[in-house]
Amino acid sequence: MAIADRPDIEHSATELLEVERLTTALSADWLEQYGVLPLRLDGDNLVVGTWLEQVEPLALDDLRLLFGAHVTVERFSDHDLRTAIRRIYAPEAATAEGVIAGMTGEARAIDVDEIPLDDLLHLANEAPVVRLVNLLLIEALDARASDVHLEGYQDGLRVRYRIDGVLQNAPSPPPHLTAAIISRLKIMAELDIAERRLPQDGRIRLRMLNRQVDVRVSTVPTLRGESVVLRLLDKERGRISLPELGMAEDSLELFSEVVSRPHGIVLVTGPTGSGKTTTLYAAVEMIRTGREKILTVEDPVEYELAGVPQVPVNEKVGMTFAGALRALLRQDPDIILVGEIRDGETAQIATQASLTGHLVLSTLHTNDAPTALTRLLDLDVAAYLVASTVDAVLAQRLVRVICKNCKIETTPDAATKRRIDVEGLDLTHVWKGQGCEECRGTGFRGRTGIYELLVMDNDLRLEVQRRRGSEELRAMAIAKGMRTLRDDGLRAARNGVTTVDEVLRVARA
Repeated sequence: MAIADRPDIEHSATELLEVERLTTALSADWLEQYGVLPLRLDGDNLVVGTWLEQVEPLALDDLRLLFGAHVTVERFSDHDLRTAIRRIYAPEAATAEGVIAGMTGEARAIDVDEIPLDDLLHLANEAPVVRLVNLLLIEALDARASDVHLEGYQDGLRVRYRIDGVLQNAPSPPPHLTAAIISRLKIMAELDIAERRLPQDGRIRLRMLNRQVDVRVSTVPTLRGESVVLRLLDKERGRISLPELGMAEDSLELFSEVVSRPHGIVLVTGPTGSGKTTTLYAAVEMIRTGREKILTVEDPVEYELAGVPQVPVNEKVGMTFAGALRALLRQDPDIILVGEIRDGETAQIATQASLTGHLVLSTLHTNDAPTALTRLLDLDVAAYLVASTVDAVLAQRLVRVICKNCKIETTPDAATKRRIDVEGLDLTHVWKGQGCEECRGTGFRGRTGIYELLVMDNDLRLEVQRRRGSEELRAMAIAKGMRTLRDDGLRAARNGVTTVDEVLRVARA
């Protein structure tokens, strides 16, 4: 039995596309349990893939005896190898599509009001429904989906996954199981399955694919039943460090310097789902040394930060952002992370906290960096306070990354040339993804950030005190060297990270 000379090197997922089933004596469950997949038999040598640092010796012995060959181990990613195991060794019914294809029943959708409550409860707990719901969640997690959308229509339930910020269709269950599937999700989230007229929110804690996953469940009544959205929060997915966020080197250096200051306010702005919280968490991880007191107040707490007390907002019992922030100031903090500045009271307390020697990190919902300054003024924070406390504003968006597996060089099309000055911006040669199995035919896999960093100086502080508009502040910041979101996106396109179309989709002109 031999181990590969360099088991620490992770092989590409493309190597798994040609792998075929070598034996009927192994099951997908056994292979997943021991984290191995037979790849190929080269004479008397069996090459086995694994994602583990050390494979169970008994499992390797079993493979050696089964194939009558020496065993060599190669490393692959967890996700890629699990996908290959299920594709090659799992029966057809081990996928959501397979389960759906094997289900028979009434072709028409049944109105949930026609089903007695006891029958609905029984249906929701039947093995096929339980299995189908579990498989939908597993496949969503496998596809790196952030959300699962289940939408009720007249002809049944439509299922879609949000992958890299874009919705993609998923296998839809038979119409007659719509009520049972939604009821199953409600039972898992401890919601009232009898209440179908009001929105409900709940939470499911699951362990799937050996990972702890939190699922936030939101239901709303619609014309044809209910719409359910599941937000998947993978607790064991590694958090991203500040250098991995995709910032340009000069922006990263400047932002790192600003968040390392002992006091002041640093704001991150952008729409929902643009990665603001991830950026703040990365900043906290960078500046923490263990010698300072860091506290957070969030709604909700999405990921746990080891060694950092995190306070969840609970407005039902009166725990608001402002109330929690006021209480945290009595906890002797050095750094406070405020999930979002939503109202004037929270803004006032945050600015007062920075004046009294605290570093405050927070988010705002604005389209660009300069508008965050005028938004604080709109929240009735005094102009001199905004000018003296805010040190920097980082606006950000997420763009999809070109799939490395099917990336090719190309030239901008006529539509792109009409929208931007291709030659003037040095974009005559760009890249795109052709679409492959690894990226589900989209040409993109993963996302990265594009950024607009506004760092305050004396001139800008003076203009804020004069209550200048956001466009005037923007023009001044650009004159001082601020790179706009669009310009930073085009930098990423120039470097082959993303496409020009993707940048123009998410960044304003």
